[in-house]
Amino acid sequence: MTRIIHTGGCLCGGIRFEATGPADNPHNCSCKFCQRHTGAVTATWVEFPSNNVRWVGPDGAPITYRSSEISRRAFCPKCGSSLGAIDDAPTIALLVGTFDELDSPELIPDFHSFEDGKPNWA
Repeated sequence: MTRIIHTGGCLCGGIRFEATGPADNPHNCSCKFCQRHTGAVTATWVEFPSNNVRWVGPDGAPITYRSSEISRRAFCPKCGSSLGAIDDAPTIALLVGTFDELDSPELIPDFHSFEDGKPNWA
């Protein structure tokens, strides 16, 4: 099986990543944490084992905010871009919108968590 290397980063380019696939658990989420973290009614995520994600940009790793007992939300300290969530378990969930190439089949969401959190108009 070919291992895919996904690249991406923040708006200003200071935080960049390389995530080696396969990706896991691609999904949409409409929980209040995701809505506030991204400013969108629905966030699209994909997960990687922590050791498969390297922070390669000139500003290193993102800064984080502890958002729950199990996870920290990651973002760029310069431009404020949301990048993902770094879980206490050895998992990093990256927001799909931060990827350079969005057409990879392994980025297509399989399910929608907290779908009842979407407003009726969405």
